[in-house]
Amino acid sequence: MRSRSIGFLLSAAAGAALAFGGTTASAAPSSGASTSAAASDVGVADACYTWSGTLREGSSGEAVRQLQIRVAGYPGTGNQLSIDGAYGPATKAAVQRFQSAYGLAADGIAGTQTFNKIYQLQDDDCTPVNFTYAELNRCNSDWSGGKVGAATARANALVTMWKLQAMRHAMGDRPITVNGGFRSVSCNSAVGGAANSRHMYGHAADLGAGAQGFCALAQAARNHGFTEILGPGYPGHNDHTHVAGGSGRFWSAPSCGI
Repeated sequence: MRSRSIGFLLSAAAGAALAFGGTTASAAPSSGASTSAAASDVGVADACYTWSGTLREGSSGEAVRQLQIRVAGYPGTGNQLSIDGAYGPATKAAVQRFQSAYGLAADGIAGTQTFNKIYQLQDDDCTPVNFTYAELNRCNSDWSGGKVGAATARANALVTMWKLQAMRHAMGDRPITVNGGFRSVSCNSAVGGAANSRHMYGHAADLGAGAQGFCALAQAARNHGFTEILGPGYPGHNDHTHVAGGSGRFWSAPSCGI
């Protein structure tokens, strides 16, 4: 785990912001939710993003979208959570799984305890504490040159990191080795990547064996929002496990029973 100063600031004026898909998520406590409780329900501020009230099924807006990013790794086996700002049944179920994973009351309502746990899990740049943008981009420094704009590629990588954080926790909080993530078209070509590789969208990560082994990683990934899983037994993937989000689903790691 990287050392960090947990952003439990006494002032709600923390100034860091997160650019995601062309929008800016302010650290100020305005949530933009259409259904929320009083601001006093959430009594701390965070240097990345602060929720100003309780969210539940029927809520909508930027506060919900920010929550969905953090619980993207809890969609249920074989599923992927939409990051759309609408707190529907799928988001409620993902919040319940997140709550259960951390020993909270699993009511599917995101309030003080849920947000405080998220604050503990994120760094000031909104990445989860155990993963970095640098790990997810060994191609260039500005996220340019892929199949989507740089801001979108970076935003997709952030969701990928939160999925990996959920997977890491489910696997006993043992470190997960990330060998690479985003690739520009030229970087992808240089390593012989597939012409339609999800790496060029920022959705993908290639994982080293670490303490878990390739097969355990591939098997666990099925539960954490990865729609593409390639591992041992699939051509070119005997030395790593590839995981990715995005549309469609393709899992193939024959040596691992997938």
